[in-house]
Amino acid sequence: MNTMNNNNNMNNNYLIAVVDDDKHIRNLVEAYLQKENYRTIGLETAEEAWTWWKNCPPDMWVLDIMLPGMDGYEFCRKIRNEAEVPIIMISAKDNEVDKILGLELGSDDYMVKPFSPRELVARIKRQLQRWYKLKNAEETILSVTDDAAVVSLIEIDKLLLKLEERRVFWHGEEVDMTSKEFAMLKVLAEHPNRAFTRDELLTFVWGDDYFGSDRAVDHLIKRMRKKLEHLPIESVWGHGYRMRTEGSDR
Repeated sequence: MNTMNNNNNMNNNYLIAVVDDDKHIRNLVEAYLQKENYRTIGLETAEEAWTWWKNCPPDMWVLDIMLPGMDGYEFCRKIRNEAEVPIIMISAKDNEVDKILGLELGSDDYMVKPFSPRELVARIKRQLQRWYKLKNAEETILSVTDDAAVVSLIEIDKLLLKLEERRVFWHGEEVDMTSKEFAMLKVLAEHPNRAFTRDELLTFVWGDDYFGSDRAVDHLIKRMRKKLEHLPIESVWGHGYRMRTEGSDR
């Protein structure tokens, strides 16, 4: 297990976990990241990684798919149920279906082995810059909000969204939502009964530069339905999704 390069470079703020049962690949990826002054932690199994996540969550995951015990797909699913931290999957599998599955489960990028460590570092930089720029923008908006101001609300039937607090209540009970889940819920709730295409929802939630499958929308909706049982989000066959309100025509 390799750990950190304590340098005053700005990249020191980021801890990147490299999960791969191949020690050579772990050490190689960590070495390149440490050259860029990122802090790193090398982990051999998803079970180790899950323990690390609970105790000291990293800012980003570089995740192999073929792991002993819990595989990378299942680990990615577990992380996505709790947070939207950036994930890059690496794998010897180069079939399109494997790449699509990884992206649908919530990974932000997918690289096939053997890969260029320099290219991986470049992709890591891009994902961190993109994600934490958005995160900092959200925190800035919240920090300048007038404490005395009335919190913006969206209320539809038994669903309540407190927008500035980024809190969700379903039948009076608060439910933890990831950033993408909250963004999707907000878009649908702001426009009740409107049918959105998957492409529209991809743009609203993932941004214009997302290159993955539109089935990522389906997977996110599935996660939301699991957390918010009987949530009135309807599938529009061949189109996308909409949020129904009570009394709307069918």
